[in-house]
Amino acid sequence: MINQKLEITNTRYRQLTMPDIFISIMGIIVGGWRKEGLSRMAKVKIIYWSGTGNTAAMAAAIAEGAKEAGAEAELITAETASVADVQDAKAIALGCPSMGAEQLEETIMEPLMEELDGAISGKTVVLFGSYGWGSGDWMRDWEDRVSSDGASVWNGEGIIANNAPDDDVLDSCKSAGRDLAGL
Repeated sequence: MINQKLEITNTRYRQLTMPDIFISIMGIIVGGWRKEGLSRMAKVKIIYWSGTGNTAAMAAAIAEGAKEAGAEAELITAETASVADVQDAKAIALGCPSMGAEQLEETIMEPLMEELDGAISGKTVVLFGSYGWGSGDWMRDWEDRVSSDGASVWNGEGIIANNAPDDDVLDSCKSAGRDLAGL
């Protein structure tokens, strides 16, 4: 009976062997296995700093898009992030609002970016953030910086919101999350 095949409505199912059962149980216990097979589920890492909650809302939308595409999404605040969080990732999302004279937040996000400058080469990076004044120069500067670090900016540009993200911005964030899940 161990090697016997069962036929149900013209579909062949093979009886599970002990290794199949063990792998299936381990997939359930450990988590992160795709339903279609035994390949590892994509994991999307979203690192962000938010002062008012606008950039956090964008980060949550990226996570939602990644989950919709079947990936595991990990939201990491810039305060707790490190290079170790991006080392094994093919793609990441980085978020920060414009601060001061259109620049990254200086006490947490800028020092983190200085660490990441040497670690993001070859990766795809989604950049996102909100601003309340200016014209988005901080994002263009950030795009140039990430590109000069050897990374590819997703979609060629960052996602920006003037103050609170509207539905169009949140849809762009979800799309970015879905795309990251596929990398």
